[in-house]
Amino acid sequence: MAIGQRIKFFRNRKGMTQKQLGEQLGFMGKTSDVRMAQYESEARVPKIDLVKQMSQIFDINTHALTVPDIDTHIGLMHTLFALEDMYGLKVKNVDGQPHLCLDSSISAPGSSVDEMFRAWMEQSDKLENDEISKEEYDEWRYKYPELDTYQKRAKVPSQELSDYLVKELTKKEK
Repeated sequence: MAIGQRIKFFRNRKGMTQKQLGEQLGFMGKTSDVRMAQYESEARVPKIDLVKQMSQIFDINTHALTVPDIDTHIGLMHTLFALEDMYGLKVKNVDGQPHLCLDSSISAPGSSVDEMFRAWMEQSDKLENDEISKEEYDEWRYKYPELDTYQKRAKVPSQELSDYLVKELTKKEK
């Protein structure tokens, strides 16, 4: 989730209008909601001091508002929290170990996210069971979704090919 979406998410979570948030940040008159609309649409990016003010107003950590740096543990955690908000990713206790899974009330079985996770799980299981090499697994991950064979997508022939096949089959029937 980009910073503009995050601002809007936390503003709505607080039940605030763009104007109210803008005024609390010190923007007056018509500029208050215009400026917030610019940040939320990402026409402008707020400076760090403004991000800090917003995080205080929202009563959140600045990492929750900014686009997380997944190269840090805190950034990774805030990425996972954003995935929870967006896609229903949950952490569950399975035999005393944390496991990530999808909340079925948000990402129902058969949904795109569910199918993508199942495709990933299938490849991970193949790697674990020595059915594919680490190189094949990495190729699948880094070219995803190009090499995804889990999702059964129906491939429809072009109209030109379809017309040709019908024509040829008709000839053979005569």
